[in-house]
Amino acid sequence: MSLLLDPFSVAFVQRALLGGALVAIICGIVGTWVVLRGMAFLGEAMAHGMLPGVAVATLTGFPPMAGAALSAAVMSVGVGALQRRGRLSADTSIGLLFVASLSLGVIVISASRSFATDASAILFGEILAIGTGDLAALAAALVVTVVVATLGHRSFVALTVDPRQAQLLGLRPRAAHFVLVALVTLAVVSAYQAVGSLLVVGMLLGPAVAAGRWTRRIVPTMVLAAAIGTVSVAVGLLLSWHLATAAGATVAFTAICSGAVSTGLHAFVAAVRRRVAPVSVIPNTPERTA
Repeated sequence: MSLLLDPFSVAFVQRALLGGALVAIICGIVGTWVVLRGMAFLGEAMAHGMLPGVAVATLTGFPPMAGAALSAAVMSVGVGALQRRGRLSADTSIGLLFVASLSLGVIVISASRSFATDASAILFGEILAIGTGDLAALAAALVVTVVVATLGHRSFVALTVDPRQAQLLGLRPRAAHFVLVALVTLAVVSAYQAVGSLLVVGMLLGPAVAAGRWTRRIVPTMVLAAAIGTVSVAVGLLLSWHLATAAGATVAFTAICSGAVSTGLHAFVAAVRRRVAPVSVIPNTPERTA
């Protein structure tokens, strides 16, 4: 057991575990709403929408996280503008900007001949390179996520159940949707360094789907998703260490696998319960005679 856990005695792995846990909690909270609202495509688009900003920031010497945040913000505003003024459906607007952002990011990367290493980090993350400053930024992002999710909980629930009823109750569903999109943006940007732009949706969806098999209440689902995500980070780091695989990709793959494991385990528990459940026996009674 000590040999198995030896990686966590190394300082940079400890920082990766702490940073990954902070990302898992953020994604557990936001990912629950992503699953409930069917916003997975938006999350994927946000993740790829960061690519141009990160590429430009890296080439010009600015912090990549700042470029990621700016690019994702432009993406979210663009989706809203296309829906309102272009009268396009949500998936069409997201699809157009998704491809445009991804293409622009690839163009920027291809224009530089010394971008191979940075491109790998952008796409697949550098969780083992998380530093003290990154931990502070992730902690601040977690605080913002918890505060916004708590204050907007009632509006988010009403928006999910019935937007028209939410409007009648004065809960401003449009504003609630905008805030929810902002939370998705914050989660995607926060998870960017850990698992990269290509794999961030795995952290958003995997633990939330896994948690949803065991509870139907929103807050318990968030808590369980955060716990499952944290365990996925720890398991992913261990597998990466012992198998010599890419840490970010291994963590993301483990998070996705948690959904499949949870579904299988839930089905097994349900089958066992059905087997051991008491069967009501109707006593034999004499036939009634006229």
